[in-house]
Order: sequence, then structure tokens, then C-alpha cells
Amino acid sequence: MAILDTIDSKLTDMFGPFGMLIIVGILGLFMVLLALPVLLKKEKDPLDKLRAQARSSDTGEKAAELRRKEIGGDALNKYADFLEPQDEEEYSAIRLKLMQAGYYGKNAVRTFHFMQFALGLGFLALGAVYALFRTTVAEPTTPQTIMMVLIPGVVGYMLPKYWVTKRQQTRQEEITNGFPDALDLMLVCVEAGQSLDQSINRVSTEMRAGAPALAQEFETVAHEMKAGKDKINVLKDMSERCGVPDVASFVTVLIQSASFGTSIAEALRVFSAEMRDKRVMRAEEKANTLPTKMTLATMMLTVPPLLIIMIGPSVYGIVELLSNAQF
Repeated sequence: MAILDTIDSKLTDMFGPFGMLIIVGILGLFMVLLALPVLLKKEKDPLDKLRAQARSSDTGEKAAELRRKEIGGDALNKYADFLEPQDEEEYSAIRLKLMQAGYYGKNAVRTFHFMQFALGLGFLALGAVYALFRTTVAEPTTPQTIMMVLIPGVVGYMLPKYWVTKRQQTRQEEITNGFPDALDLMLVCVEAGQSLDQSINRVSTEMRAGAPALAQEFETVAHEMKAGKDKINVLKDMSERCGVPDVASFVTVLIQSASFGTSIAEALRVFSAEMRDKRVMRAEEKANTLPTKMTLATMMLTVPPLLIIMIGPSVYGIVELLSNAQF
């Protein structure tokens, strides 16, 4: 800390009261300008190209080329190598998380990283402006100035990640709550004589008002089946996109029913009854936790007024007696 104070005093003598802020801003701008050309014009190592060719097939390479040349992403397409992870596993993990949050666009990963970069720099600039304003009002120390500049930048960088996580949790909760009703409707459709494809299409239409996220997933499944994609792969993809254990169990039941040749209606009847019981158990669990959650509120909002009502007159009487006794 003594070293920082000495540096701060020297910079203040050289550049005035904003010396430390000016130096930090110049260093940050220099580092950004130095890093951007290297990152944007970075050439791939020939060894990395050979490893990528050895790991991936021709289909994977064509898919990567199509991803780079997709329509509607011209604004950020030139910065694709900078905004998208080059590791396929990392890219797939981020892509899956965005899909579970409801972002199906082809540019979702690129837009997500761009928002992190833009908000990080924007909040960093706001932090610098705030630190500059504070120096005019008071004289903060050097660590306080650095914190005032860096903390908003970190918050801006983490804000898109927090938003996607909250959207993912909200969407999965919506799918979990609406899934028993969708199973009951699917069971009715199958017992009425419709095939599994027709029942999925009907469920996607009927559930659109109550559970739009679940209806969107069933609609995607229906379109992929119409396109001729393998039914088992379609159901597995749905399980991955939802990220909900109930949907994963449902997909396992349908796959096993199709593999062993058992009745889909009977499997749906048993599974839908189990899902209804699980929903009732979740409701009972939340109801049982309410007294514990309300204990603190009850103590803070009920006990103090009750004590005032019960003890207040007595305290007032004692104070009056003491005041009269003094005279």
C-alpha cells in the first residue's frame, strides 16, 4: 500500500489530481489496441489445422463452413474467430446452454460473446466516468479508483451469462410444470387412434397457450419427424435441448417401448400417472417449506408490533412515574 501511495503522489505531482486515472486509462486503451489486431488477424497454426482435420470428418468441416457463411450474420461474421470458441466441445456446450435458454438462432453463440465483450467495455467506460466524477467530489485512494473502474466492467461482462442462466432455469421450470398436462393430452390422442407423430403435433398445437416452451419443443420434434429424421435421434435431441430429467425419462420410455414392441399407450398411461404424482409431491414440498420461510418474516413483522402494544403502556406509565418522582 505504501508503494501505491508513493506512485499516486508522484503521478499527482506530474499530471494533477487525475494522474492515476489518466495512466490507468492510457494503459487499458493501449492493451486493447495491442490485443485486437492480434486476435482479429490471428492465423491458425498448421499443426492445429492438421489436428482439426484428424479429429473431424468431412461432414463436420462442411458444417463449420456453413456456420461461417450463414445468412444474416454479415455484421459479426468477420469477427467469428474472435467471438466464437474454436474448441468444438466448448462451442457445443455454450450452444446447448443457449438452446436450453430458448435461443435457437444460428448466431446465438456469436451474439452472446459479442454482448459480453460490448457490455464489459461499456460498463468499464461508465466506471471510468464515475471514478472521474468521484475525484472531483472527493479524493479516493488508488485501490478505490481501480475498484470503481474494474468492478463495473466485470459486472457488464458477467451480465449476459447471468441472464442466460436465469432464462434457462425459467424455461426448464415451465417445461417441468407443463409436462404432465402434455402427457395426459398425448395419452388421450394415442388412445383415440392417432399415431405418435400425430399426437405430438396435436400436443404442440394445444399446449401453445399454457406452456409455449414445451409446445415449441414438440413442434420442433414434429417438424424433424416430417423431414425424415430418425425418430430415436429426434427424441434424444429433444431431451438434450430441454435439459429436464422428466423429459429425459419420457424419451427413455418411448425408446424402450419402440425397441421392445410394447404398447405406447400403456407406457404413456403409467408414465403420465407418475408425472402427476411428482407434480403433487413438488407442490407439497413447497407447501412444507413455507412455514420455515415465513418464520423470519413473522418474527420481524409480528413480534415487534405485538411487544409495542403489550409493553408500550407499561413503559409509558413507568416513565410518567419517574418524571413525577423527580419533581
